[in-house]
Amino acid sequence: MPSTTTIYRNAVVFTGDASIAPRESFAVRDGRILAAGALSAVRLAAGAGDAGSGDAGSGPIAEVDLGGALVTPAVWEGHAHMLMLGEALSKVQLRDAGTVAEVQERIAAARAANPDAPRITGVSWRFDIFEEGQRPTAAMLDAAVPDVPVFLDANDLHTMWVNSAALKAMGITRDTPDPVGGEIERDEHGDATGFLLETAAMQYGWGYLDEVSSDEDRDRWLAAAFDAYIETGVAGASEMSFGHPDLAAYRRILDREGRLPFPVNAHWILTASGDLETDLAEVAEVARIRDEVAAEYGDEWLRIVGVKFILDGVIDACTAAMRAPYANGAMPGPIWEREFALPVAVAADAAGLQLALHAIGDEASTIALDAVQECIRVNGPRPDRRARVEHLESVADDTIARMAALGVTASMQPVHCDPAVLDNWQAVLGDERARTGFPWHKFREAGVPLALGTDAPTAPHEAPDNLFIALTAKSALEQRREAYQPERVFTPAQALEALTLGTAYATKREQEVGRIASGYRANAVVWTANALTDAPEQLLGTAAALTLVDGEAAHRRA
Repeated sequence: MPSTTTIYRNAVVFTGDASIAPRESFAVRDGRILAAGALSAVRLAAGAGDAGSGDAGSGPIAEVDLGGALVTPAVWEGHAHMLMLGEALSKVQLRDAGTVAEVQERIAAARAANPDAPRITGVSWRFDIFEEGQRPTAAMLDAAVPDVPVFLDANDLHTMWVNSAALKAMGITRDTPDPVGGEIERDEHGDATGFLLETAAMQYGWGYLDEVSSDEDRDRWLAAAFDAYIETGVAGASEMSFGHPDLAAYRRILDREGRLPFPVNAHWILTASGDLETDLAEVAEVARIRDEVAAEYGDEWLRIVGVKFILDGVIDACTAAMRAPYANGAMPGPIWEREFALPVAVAADAAGLQLALHAIGDEASTIALDAVQECIRVNGPRPDRRARVEHLESVADDTIARMAALGVTASMQPVHCDPAVLDNWQAVLGDERARTGFPWHKFREAGVPLALGTDAPTAPHEAPDNLFIALTAKSALEQRREAYQPERVFTPAQALEALTLGTAYATKREQEVGRIASGYRANAVVWTANALTDAPEQLLGTAAALTLVDGEAAHRRA
């Protein structure tokens, strides 16, 4: 039986390329874009007459009037943590808690509402809730919930605040060693205070929670993440913290459904061990798993494309590697020292694994580019290398110039510089660096490829709010706030391209997604507000009107 063709008309169709004027319609057949352009031309390509009726043999043709709405390629989330996002949606939400007392009230309320819960988990507390000189302690949480473990991830997802019961559950004592690149904060007696930084949070906190979580939990979290993203116009994601539990959860979907709700590119997260042979063995194992997964499932839905290096921490906790000290004099080193980062990066690159390099501080991004340059020196130039640096919150001008010369993508997250979350960020830097962060405009001027994402759940996952910040440099959380460095902002077309074609390029899928053009997968979003013409404020709090995945409606607003 001939396939049905659907023509979407009376729309503003942004094709994904900022240099191309919007079209008025597009047609979909068999999960692919058939044509995009003037309605008469699209009808002709679909085999319809001027009135939209199908010619003999062309198959059924349906037309959908979109009422002048903006249509773009579906957003490809440039930096995602799918399982973490799904799990975070079920945790106690703390991003808008303004004081320690508010945090205490919320976890106490969660305990009262779930008296049989074996533990309380929360997410997204902010450093500016503490008074000057104050640090998170177990005693603060014990005052609210003393009887079951409490695990609270910070807004940056690099630090964890826990109570005494959680320290006991994790088995942390005076003798527990700090892992490479992390710290268990301790008091003058050597006892853990309840604050875990960087790899200590990941190894002890996340490691414990992973042990007590079930496959059913992970399946529920992953499904929730897919649903949450699709509702906001996302139909593809670059997963940036992939590991064995994630792979098992994805396998279960693929075995059951034969597909994912939308395509995902995964970067396997590497753990700095301090032993080069161990690190190199991990790279070899990732390459083996990549090939095994591709052989079993193909690459239409899940691709293990690369590895993720967390080169440093975060500015809020003063753990990001900077060229100059923080306001308090701290000068932390990187999590991956050059002597390990460079040879491991070269091995990954030689295995055809894409490098994703978390670098928030200006020293860390220097190391990131040293790693890329070493890959080029040892393995030779390669047009499909597509190395990418993640976050780039405080970055030097010479690094931006090097990125342009080396063809490295800047993967950045507008929601990370929402003015409502920058008070502590600016305070701990304390100098000119506090006023020159997130320099999107400098990357654009230098010709550095840009890919925008959210890094959810370190920040809100909603694509319209992320777009609003890219367009205004204002806050989506507290709209009374002044814009942060508004000279950085994108034009609407620039931002939409960086959310769609830009992220598709960064993830090496630009030949199949990121455009509304003939032959591309019909992954598209109909926006509730038109970012090209409406006031940016109209985007706030909206969801997608329609999200298409391979031509099918994955989400439709009621």
